[in-house]
Amino acid sequence: MVSATAMPYSQSLSIYKGTSTQFVRKNGLQLRLIVVEDMMDIHCLILHLLLSCLILTLYTNQQACRLHVSETEGIFQPGNVMLGGLFPVHIDKEYQPVSFSEKPPGINCTTFHFENFQQLQAMIFAVNEINRNPDILPNITLGFQAYDSCDVLQQDLEGTLQVLTGLTGAISNYRCLEHTPLAAVIGASSSTHSILMAHVLSLYRYPQVSYFSTSPLLSNHKMFPSFFRTVPSDAFQSQGLAKLVLHFGWTWVGLLAADNDYGQQGIQLVKQEIIKTGACVAFTESILTSQPDRNAWHIVKVMKESTATAIVVFSSIINLVPILEEMLTQNITKKILVASEAWSTSTLFSDGKFSEILSGTIGLALYSGRIPGFGEFINKIHPSVSLGQYWVKLLWEKSFKCKFQNERNLTGVSADPIKTCTGEELLGNIENSFNDVSSLRVTYNVYVAVHAVARALEDLSNCISERSIFSHQKCPSIFNFTSWQLLQYMKKVTIPLSSGRKLIFDENGDPPAVYDIVNWKVRSDGSMKQVNVGSYDITGSFGHVFSVNMSSISWATGDQQVPLSVCSQSCPPGFRKATLREKPACCFQCIPCPQGEISNHTDSVDCFKCSWDKWPNLQKSKCLQKNIEYLSYEDPLGAGLAATGTASFWVPVLILKIFIKYRTTPIVKANNYHLSCLLLLCLPLCFLSSLAFIGFPQSEKCLLRQVAFGLVFTLCVSCILAKTIMVVFAFMATKPGSKLKRWTNPYVSYVIIFICFALQFILCISWLLKEPPFPEYNIETKPGIIIIECNNGSGTAFWCMLGYLGLLATASFVVAFLARRLPDTFNEAKFITFSMLAFLSVWVSFIPASLSAQGKYTEAMEIFAILSSTWALVVCIFLPKCFIILFRPNINSKRELMKKSRAHF
Repeated sequence: MVSATAMPYSQSLSIYKGTSTQFVRKNGLQLRLIVVEDMMDIHCLILHLLLSCLILTLYTNQQACRLHVSETEGIFQPGNVMLGGLFPVHIDKEYQPVSFSEKPPGINCTTFHFENFQQLQAMIFAVNEINRNPDILPNITLGFQAYDSCDVLQQDLEGTLQVLTGLTGAISNYRCLEHTPLAAVIGASSSTHSILMAHVLSLYRYPQVSYFSTSPLLSNHKMFPSFFRTVPSDAFQSQGLAKLVLHFGWTWVGLLAADNDYGQQGIQLVKQEIIKTGACVAFTESILTSQPDRNAWHIVKVMKESTATAIVVFSSIINLVPILEEMLTQNITKKILVASEAWSTSTLFSDGKFSEILSGTIGLALYSGRIPGFGEFINKIHPSVSLGQYWVKLLWEKSFKCKFQNERNLTGVSADPIKTCTGEELLGNIENSFNDVSSLRVTYNVYVAVHAVARALEDLSNCISERSIFSHQKCPSIFNFTSWQLLQYMKKVTIPLSSGRKLIFDENGDPPAVYDIVNWKVRSDGSMKQVNVGSYDITGSFGHVFSVNMSSISWATGDQQVPLSVCSQSCPPGFRKATLREKPACCFQCIPCPQGEISNHTDSVDCFKCSWDKWPNLQKSKCLQKNIEYLSYEDPLGAGLAATGTASFWVPVLILKIFIKYRTTPIVKANNYHLSCLLLLCLPLCFLSSLAFIGFPQSEKCLLRQVAFGLVFTLCVSCILAKTIMVVFAFMATKPGSKLKRWTNPYVSYVIIFICFALQFILCISWLLKEPPFPEYNIETKPGIIIIECNNGSGTAFWCMLGYLGLLATASFVVAFLARRLPDTFNEAKFITFSMLAFLSVWVSFIPASLSAQGKYTEAMEIFAILSSTWALVVCIFLPKCFIILFRPNINSKRELMKKSRAHF
């Protein structure tokens, strides 16, 4: 079975599996013969044959490639190689009800847009510039077909099919301009429209270069293998918008997006980036593009009720207009809009109508560029000579607020125009967004897109067979090439930009992501302008990817203070965030840090403890070095005790000197001179032992101070006990027939002293060997203070040492108390009784006092006990004797001592 069809868009595409193809010519058309090799494709082939017969019949009868289809408004310029272009010269349409009982009404395009018409002129200018340049595609004329899509999906699709057909009528799978190849299609503007076009153009690998479609879906080069664009993907813009929002500390953000691929894909990426960084989304609303009011009342109601100040808007400019009008109606002026690139630099609102709402708006914009000579070109446009006269007349009427004679009111500005257009008006005499070429963004991308295709065509025309990139090593003719052949060169295009950068398509057909950050300000005349305040360049070096000049930003409040957009006010240092039940993480309450913990930055999630040697300040915002406490010589208390101990040292030394001087006197002899001298040698050591408790607690000092104190005092009390016992032995030995006379030997007292001292010595040595004292840092007793003290190691050993000392003192007290009524000649027992009573009183009082004292006062209490008890021994035992020796020498005689009674002694 054989079928015949007219020449399709691409000969490289195999139509059916199991068929072979041959080409013949008939009536000026190249026909393709499809020979069936596999009967499984018979049904598809029958359908193909029926369609072919229908088309051939129409062609034979009408002698033209034309069906009865609606025609999109467009312009045509012939050439050896053609370009297609789709531009939304109008950006809105009239919404008419559809009854589904009759044919739907045609699309009536409205809102002629200066900027988009400027983009169409950029394509015309680029084509003319290439044709005039002998260095680019010499001897080849570049032509184009361009259509107004009105930003309507079916218009973009119809325009695409018309470009593929080659004439004004759209005939699927046919190209009527047989010897004029189609190089590429420039467009569309909307991402949703570009996706539909890409599905069609990718079938035959026609290169498509979009100048404004940013949806990340289009980066899927497996699904859209012939799609390229001169604008970055929204995957990068979404990251930039999230960085911009977080840069200003906005953690509670509203999201608003059009219900199309551009808006929904973009806003979802922004949402992911915002949530990833810890911020929260207050609400997410969609602009319903299928409704005339875009669901504005509901959206503005949500915005009004929300506490979020910053609102990220992912939408085209025309879909945003109803929202702004409703915000103006409801007087919503305290919101900061964060703009996507689709409307961040639009001049539609430059008249200042929405200045109260848009003042302070900040957003990302496509990088700008310069087109030399473009300004002069567009100012020379005239309705009588320029392509697209209908559109030029629209431009004329809207720019000069006039109406051409014998024409309907094209712009619809007023039913009664002010004046008639003469055609002698000059565009160069006015300033509007059409002839403003100071900061070309989308327009520059159109210009770059045309040059990218031209560069690919030039590379194809310069092909050398030996270096051909194709497998058969044959170079195609520039006058007869297929779409997929040009596609190979499009992937390798490099275009220098006016900024000094280069445009290079990556493996997904995307260029490097470079954005300007713009801020909307109100001019003195009330109109709006956009000012560059920073940049977002992912190709920048570290630290220069994202930059914002904060001093250049103006907010709606009129000052430099960044507006807040938070669910809850930030928690200052010293507090932590506690999430509220059933609320997002950005909604929280601030709770003070507990005692001993701090938070040193705003919005801290947790408090943390300071290191052991530091303590929080009163605000609990930082850790301060703890004060170190120990009984030092610089401390008044320590200095006073040290001075007292040092001065007291000389008192028993002086008494010893007196005793030595008066050692032959009766009173010194009567009180056991040798034991008294030994006692007087120990008492200065007792005073000096107090100094071991003053100063920084070093390891050696901690190791020896309690042991030294215990041994010295044990020696003192042992001497007193020996003196008391010797007094009793001396009295008992005077009785007739007493056997105790041999115990009055002086060596007995030394044995007593040795035994008592040896027991204490053994106890102290055991203490030092088993659990010796050591210095420690006490941070628990006093908050905010480090007490450096000596840990006694074994508390049991310490109290055993002190208890043994008390036991000796108690024994001395008991023996002295029993001997107090001995004859006055031996009355030293009375003074020993008083001394031991004072000694025991001091140390019994020390026990509760030391347990209740803290820090350096614990050492002070022990020093006080040492000094007090030592002074008790000195005063009670030796002061009366010294008084007699020095001031009553008359009674310091043997005769007086032998008296049985002395009232004053």
